[in-house]
Amino acid sequence: MTKTQQLEKTLWAAADKLRNNMDAAEYKHVVLGLIFLKYISDAFEELHNELLEGKGDYEGADPEDPDEYRGENVFFVPVQARWTTLQNMAKQPTIGKEIDDAMDAVERLNPSLKGVLSKIYARPSLDKQKLGELVDLISNVKIGDKESQGKDLLGQVYEYFLGRFADAEGKRGGQFYTDQSVVKLMVEMLTPYEGRVYDPACGSGGMFVHSEKFVEEHGGKRDNISVYGQESNPTTWRLAKMNLAIRGIDANIALGDTFGNDQHKDTKFDYILANPPFNISDWGGEHHRSDARWIYSVVPPVGNANYAWLMHMIYHLKPQKGFAATVMANGSMSSNTATEGELRKQMIENDVVDCMVALPSQLFFNTQIPVCLWFMTRSKTDTRFRNRSNEVLFIDARELGDMESRKKRTLSNTDISKIADTYHQWRNKPDTIDGLGGAGGNYEDVLGFCKSASTQDIRKNNHILTPGRYVGFAEEEDDGIPFEDKMAQLTKELGEQFEASKGLEDQIRTNLKGIGYEF
Repeated sequence: MTKTQQLEKTLWAAADKLRNNMDAAEYKHVVLGLIFLKYISDAFEELHNELLEGKGDYEGADPEDPDEYRGENVFFVPVQARWTTLQNMAKQPTIGKEIDDAMDAVERLNPSLKGVLSKIYARPSLDKQKLGELVDLISNVKIGDKESQGKDLLGQVYEYFLGRFADAEGKRGGQFYTDQSVVKLMVEMLTPYEGRVYDPACGSGGMFVHSEKFVEEHGGKRDNISVYGQESNPTTWRLAKMNLAIRGIDANIALGDTFGNDQHKDTKFDYILANPPFNISDWGGEHHRSDARWIYSVVPPVGNANYAWLMHMIYHLKPQKGFAATVMANGSMSSNTATEGELRKQMIENDVVDCMVALPSQLFFNTQIPVCLWFMTRSKTDTRFRNRSNEVLFIDARELGDMESRKKRTLSNTDISKIADTYHQWRNKPDTIDGLGGAGGNYEDVLGFCKSASTQDIRKNNHILTPGRYVGFAEEEDDGIPFEDKMAQLTKELGEQFEASKGLEDQIRTNLKGIGYEF
C-alpha cells in the first residue's frame, strides 16, 4: 500500500467516526474543513521553523510577520489556529468553538480565504468527543510539508474524499463531482495549453486541477493558463476554493447562479470544460426569454436546461479559436422536445459541433443516466488544425472502461489514450506532431468505434448526433467453426434443455397429484 493510499485509508476511517451522528452531506464539510486546516498549518509550521533558524535568505526575518509567508505563497496561521494548539485542546468540550474561532482567525489574516472556511464545529448536534478523536487522528499525518506538497499528496486525498463522499451521498448529492477519468479524457482531448479556461458549473474545481496538471505534465507552465468559474451552491463553492487553494491555483471562482447572474458575461474563453447538472427543469428559463446568449432563432426550452448550458458555452467561446467540452445526458443527442431538436439542427448547420463521444455506463457515483461528451468550436478553420468544415467526428466508447467496484466503472489510461488519439488524428493536420495534441492527420474510420461524418450525413439522420447511428457495428472475429457445426451444437443444446424441462414438468405433475391436484 502506498503512502497516499495509507493516508486515504486513515483519514476515511476518521471520517467514519462521525457517520453515526450525521449523513454524508454534513460530515463531508466537517472532515474536509479539518483536513484543509491541517494542511495550511503544516505548511506554516515548516516555514515558521526555517524563519526561526534565520539562516540564509531568512536571516533577520520575523517568524510572526504575515508578509514573510505571503512572499512564499504560504497562508499565515495565527497561534490560536495552529494545529498544535487545537490538538492540545482536542479533549476539551469546547473543541468545536475553538475550531470555529480558528477558522475565523485564518480568514481574517488571509483575504483570499474570506468566506471560504466552514464554521460549523460548535453545533450542538456534533459529538465533541468524536470531533476530538478526529483531531487526534488527523494529527498523526503530515499533509502540508514541502515533501507532501511536491507529491500533491493532499490534492490526491481531496479527490479521493470527494469521490467517496459522492458515493456515500448517492443520488441525493455529489453533483459537484465528476469522475477523474472522465475529466482527464476531456482535458486530454481539448489540450488546454494556454489561455483562459472556464467552467460555468465548476463544482469542486476538478476541471481546473486536471487542466493545470496537463500543462505541467506536457512541459508547460501553469501560469500559461488562467482559471475562471462559477458555482451556485455556497458549500460546493467553498470546496472549490479550498481544492484550488491547496494547490496554489489562483482562480476567479464566482458564487452565484450562472443563468440568473452570469458573472463572466463579457468574457470570451479559449477553453470551456464543464459537467453541468443534467436535465434540470427549475433553472429559471421563464425569466430568460430574451438573452444575448441565445444566438440562434429559437431559445432553449423552459423545462430542461441542457440546451441552455450548450448555448451559454457557445456564446462564451472565443470566435476564432475557442473549444468547449461538456458532459451531457444522452437524451441531448436526439431529443426533439420543445425547441431542442431545432437548436441542435441550428448548431449543426452553423458547424459548431466538432466531436461526439458516447461514454460507457456507470462512470458517475451519483447518476445512472447514460451520458456523452459534446466537443464544440466556433471555428473549424482555425489554422492550428486542419480545416474540418462540415465534418463531425463520432466516437462510440460504450464498450470501454473497467469496473473498479460493483457499481462504479472507470476509464483506464489506455482507454483515454485510444479516444483522445483518435480525435487528435482526425483534428490535426496530416503527418504533424504539434504542441496541441500530439501526432495527427492519419485518421481512419473504424467500424463500430469511430466515423467522420459529413453535415449531409447528419441531415439524413434528422440531425441526430448519437454515435451509434454513424459508426456501425464491429464485425465479430471468425472463430473458424463452420456454420453447420455451430447449428448442430445449438440444436443439441436446445434439445437437452427441452428434455430437462419436460422431466421437471412431469415431476411437478406427480407431486401435485400426490396432494390431490391434477391437471
